Amino acid sequence: MRVGIVGAGLAGLSAAARLAATGHEVTVFEQGLRPGGKAGTESAAGYRFDTGPSLLTLPEVFDELFSFAGRKREDYLSFLPLEEICRYVFDDGTRLSAFHDQEAFGAELHRALGESPKALRQYFRSCARLNRIAGELFMRNSLHELSTYTKPSILLSVLQLWRLDLLRSMDQAHRAFFRDPRTTQLFNRYATYNGSSPYRVPATLNIIPAVEYLGGAYAVAGGIHALPCAIEQLCRELGVTFRYGTPVRRILSERAGGGRRVLGLETDSEEFRADVVISNLDVIGTYRDLLQDTEAPLYKRYQKLEPSSSGMVFLFGIGTAFPQLSHHNIFFSADYPAEFRSLFEELRCPEDPTVYVNVGCRSTPGDAPEGKENWFVLLNAPRDAGQDWMAERALMRAAVLKRLTSALGRDVEAHIEYESGFNPPDIEKKTGAAYGSLYGISSNTKLAAFLRHPNRSRRYKGLFFCGGSAHPGGGMPLAVLSGAITAGLVNGE
Repeated sequence: MRVGIVGAGLAGLSAAARLAATGHEVTVFEQGLRPGGKAGTESAAGYRFDTGPSLLTLPEVFDELFSFAGRKREDYLSFLPLEEICRYVFDDGTRLSAFHDQEAFGAELHRALGESPKALRQYFRSCARLNRIAGELFMRNSLHELSTYTKPSILLSVLQLWRLDLLRSMDQAHRAFFRDPRTTQLFNRYATYNGSSPYRVPATLNIIPAVEYLGGAYAVAGGIHALPCAIEQLCRELGVTFRYGTPVRRILSERAGGGRRVLGLETDSEEFRADVVISNLDVIGTYRDLLQDTEAPLYKRYQKLEPSSSGMVFLFGIGTAFPQLSHHNIFFSADYPAEFRSLFEELRCPEDPTVYVNVGCRSTPGDAPEGKENWFVLLNAPRDAGQDWMAERALMRAAVLKRLTSALGRDVEAHIEYESGFNPPDIEKKTGAAYGSLYGISSNTKLAAFLRHPNRSRRYKGLFFCGGSAHPGGGMPLAVLSGAITAGLVNGE
């Protein structure tokens, strides 16, 4: 079977590798010049930056991908376990480290915030239970295929859905477990892992900290961008063809019976005929631009759903070392509820933003000149709704430098040797993510998991979807699983 894939993001790469391993002829079309999608890279002035995800979880998902193709992931790239997952600084100056080891993390929470280590253990047991009930159902299977619900393990999960804590918000659940508001703020941040608000997202999403703390957090030797490069290498070994610098202009289709079926893809230079087309592009852009089908019911539905948040990124080449920074660092805002009101209700950048700083050279020393550091600085930002992004960026830059200078005790701006970055419209232009939303739709409703776009199109025979805007959602492991689910559907599994 001949397969054309639109986009060389992690989901498209995952689908390509699996389909090539099962004997299909696969060609991937990518408008950019390298693989990775949001997991990109930028180099300048002696510095290298990952421009998207910065932390790896669920390493077994990536191991399974290579194993499916008869390879070992270790032969392609190395994962580096992090004992200190993240270093936190609160607005009042309190500092603490979140460790993978539960005993060490419990002792640190008790030292810094007076929390009971027992409360942390109870919380993680609750998170693990959520993961056991819903993890396989939501992350590894299509929710839109009847065959999913004939599997005994899935039926068992469905019978326990009432235990998924859907009636409380993430924030409400955290306030029930912990006594200190700062602990609640620390765990509330995990709602941002899929671009949502902890004050609206159901507590079911406490699966996310279970994945990170119980399963472990990792860096990647060579940086996160080494991951899509390794999967691309695997794809090439399996016979996949890549066409970089080749944007797809249209998905070709024809009427067939009461619906339509895909015929292939059209680029500026050719019509590529294919039996199957997989879009790793945002579903809104797929319908609007590639299918030119704004009457599609799923397109209309998606237009009504709340998009996830976006991000504003600053890439700083820092001409000195800041030893008080870890690999991953969070500087919290003073008023977290106000921050999320800004993002989702007022659609503007918060006046007092939470600042995330990833120092990539902590795990990949060659990413910065000796004695210097490469900082990837990320702020939560609203989706693009026509804001004045130059003005927003100027305000956020000032807020970032003020916060970091105060927390680190040194003038950060004076040490910036190189600066770059991007705003939500840039994210849409580079990756095709509608409105610059990083995760498709938000999860700010109880049924959001069931509202993501299915991996198989019912409107177009032979058309499939994978990636952050399709099931099961955004983030590196889920993108790879999205590709796996889609490949399974193509293969009739």
